[in-house]
Amino acid sequence: FFHYKYPTALILEHSPFFNIAQISIFLSCVLISLGLKSSMAATATEKLPQLKSAVDGLTEMSENEKSGFINLVSRYLSGEAQHIEWSKIQTPTDEIVVPYDKMANVSEDASETKYLLDKLVVLKLNGGLGTTMGCTGPKSVIEVRDGLTFLDLIVIQIENLNNKYDCKVPLVLMNSFNTHDDTQKIVEKYTKSNVDIHTFNQSKYPRVVADEFVPWPSKGKTDKDGWYPPGHGDVFPSLMNSGKLDAFLSQGKEYVFIANSDNLGAIVDLKILKHLIQNKNEYCMEVTPKTLADVKGGTLISYEGKVQLLEIAQVPDEHVNEFKSIEKFKIFNTNNLWVNLKAIKKLVEADALKMEIIPNPKEVDGVKVLQLETAAGAAIRFFDKAIGVNVPRSRFLPVKATSDLLLVQSDLYTLVDGFVTRNKARTNPTNPAIELGPEFKKVASFLSRFKSIPSIVELDSLKVSGDVWFGSGVVLKGKVTVKANAGTKLEIPDNAVLENKDINGPEDL
Repeated sequence: FFHYKYPTALILEHSPFFNIAQISIFLSCVLISLGLKSSMAATATEKLPQLKSAVDGLTEMSENEKSGFINLVSRYLSGEAQHIEWSKIQTPTDEIVVPYDKMANVSEDASETKYLLDKLVVLKLNGGLGTTMGCTGPKSVIEVRDGLTFLDLIVIQIENLNNKYDCKVPLVLMNSFNTHDDTQKIVEKYTKSNVDIHTFNQSKYPRVVADEFVPWPSKGKTDKDGWYPPGHGDVFPSLMNSGKLDAFLSQGKEYVFIANSDNLGAIVDLKILKHLIQNKNEYCMEVTPKTLADVKGGTLISYEGKVQLLEIAQVPDEHVNEFKSIEKFKIFNTNNLWVNLKAIKKLVEADALKMEIIPNPKEVDGVKVLQLETAAGAAIRFFDKAIGVNVPRSRFLPVKATSDLLLVQSDLYTLVDGFVTRNKARTNPTNPAIELGPEFKKVASFLSRFKSIPSIVELDSLKVSGDVWFGSGVVLKGKVTVKANAGTKLEIPDNAVLENKDINGPEDL
């Protein structure tokens, strides 16, 4: 009853479905529930001063970080949440999620391109480590193709723009305390490039010991494991607090293009930039059509007259399958974002960016801890004239695992001027589905198991499990499964052509 906001007493009074005993039980449950909520609120009230006092004593945090952390925890303890009423969700119109091919092209006049680029800052989210792929240090320094790292490709792309159009697009890297030191050393190699590279750190927040609700560092956990970076929603206040935002505004910059450093498709797009400047859109999220691999990705909706991001965590259980449908919710967030710098400054100063809080419970060294995070995409509802743009899938090419690395290192893509471009010989508009076993999980192991990356232009799907090794010049077509039985080493010979095959042993080759 409360969910639908009907007056409970009125419903009970006029309902033929309840007798007095049932009504009594129901009201008792309501009172118990209210009592529990009151108790929880009281507990939260008690917890906050204790936490704040402990945070005040953490010298590793700046005053801005302390304030931001306490603000986040206060919102979490208050139970603040945005409840989505499913019936109010509407599919966005083409005015709200603009089809990419309906955007005006940029003229071939180099002066217009220079005009647009002179208003742009490129910011890459560089806080992640490559641990899931067996690497240490920033993920952006993993070699992607032809001996070049993510960061190499990003710098080459921007340098080419700056040289071609005589402009000064700066590159900004938002690091975390995990990636800062290594990144500072790495960017030194670009000092002679025609790109101004800036770095700043996102906030450093203490993990909270779950059962005591105190900062872990105040309990003696002073190494890196006692801390965490609070998600990429922190990009807005951290950019402001770093002083970089005001510096870019003073240089006449108007928009920042924010993207994950591991998304090879996230390149500067002049059509989008031109559209935003002409229409004075403060925020733009790039979305792209869902495939079955993206069904859990956040999507854009119209809700109470505003565009906003709907994440699967906000979806009522009974509507999860509907949310995952690629028929009703056809697009998902690529996390390529274009945001007006003046609007960021205005909203951060007003403390108006109250994005949904993502609680992330973990167990570290046997201790249950809680970290609270936010996502930059959720900020869309706070900006004026915010839009989405439905971009081609080519703008979403993340490398999250070695199976993605196989795609971008293969003949499915070519590399020109730092841009990874899809091979036109591939007639299937979707990429092959690739599933590699745990033996291929780490980059070093992955690379050692291929004498050369196979040709996959005509591949539909590949599934590899067990102790499998690939020779050079291998060609894969159609649907291919390769499985080495336990304790058996299976070698695919040089120049083998596997088309629509299930390989379980040498006899199948």
